[in-house]
Amino acid sequence: MKLVVVDAQTELGKPPRGWRRRAFEIIFESDTPEGRFFDKCIVAAILVSVVVVIVDSVPAFRSRWRTGFDLAEWFFTALFTVEYLARIVSVQRPWHYVRSFFGIVDLLSVLPTYLAIFLPETHALIDVRILRLLRIFRIFKLTDYVLEYQMLAEALAASRRKILVFLSAVLMVVLVLGTLLYVVEGPQNGFTDIPTSVYWAITTITTVGFGDITPRTEAGRFIASVMMLIGWGTLAVPTGIVTAEMTARRLPSAGRPGHACDRCGAGGHAADARYCRICAAPLVPPVRENAQSAPPELR
Repeated sequence: MKLVVVDAQTELGKPPRGWRRRAFEIIFESDTPEGRFFDKCIVAAILVSVVVVIVDSVPAFRSRWRTGFDLAEWFFTALFTVEYLARIVSVQRPWHYVRSFFGIVDLLSVLPTYLAIFLPETHALIDVRILRLLRIFRIFKLTDYVLEYQMLAEALAASRRKILVFLSAVLMVVLVLGTLLYVVEGPQNGFTDIPTSVYWAITTITTVGFGDITPRTEAGRFIASVMMLIGWGTLAVPTGIVTAEMTARRLPSAGRPGHACDRCGAGGHAADARYCRICAAPLVPPVRENAQSAPPELR
């Protein structure tokens, strides 16, 4: 089955009229007060249900409040089942939703509870309910978070080639030094093969250091020290790449406060724009850049 991430209105099909259209606007869109309220309620329910799953896994709490946990689980299962069915009936192409990423996650978030009833041997799968946490990504379609999501997604997309080059360089380092440790230390010191030595190199360069394998010779300890210094110096590289991209995307709108939305912070509006292109809030009139009205730092 092909996993598809869909755009609700174009791929799922928005009903032309009637109660299904109204349900679609509330469930899949967030540009109305009802849609935003629905999304926030679902996100709150997801967070509470995940907390219930986590606390329920503690034996002391489970033995004391077993009935309460069972009732809470069935409440959230029924709630998410109704939501899942409502999403299916409110679109014109329900199969597209069922095959989509969120459609599969929505199904997996309720399926284990029903399977545990009819197939008791599958009760171990009940902890798959933690997949409900993935549904929290629905918050990205809330208007208040659209700008932040777009900025992060664009920065990651623009940085992917640089990050790929960086990861390739790190991979070469761990392969070379891991193989070198295999030659220097040998099986007698725990470095039984090259994959094991590369595993040690990865845990060392990432500064994790489980300690299950350690070099014993002076040459091996010297190589380990070099890898630790390399790892300490490279940890911040991916963060710096993404941060630089995010900063570069904010600079074009800097110094133009009249072109940024006071509500969501979105920039890049046309000079004659009256409403925000993201949240549709009224825009503050642009600052006239002349000697009389411009701030001192812009003159």
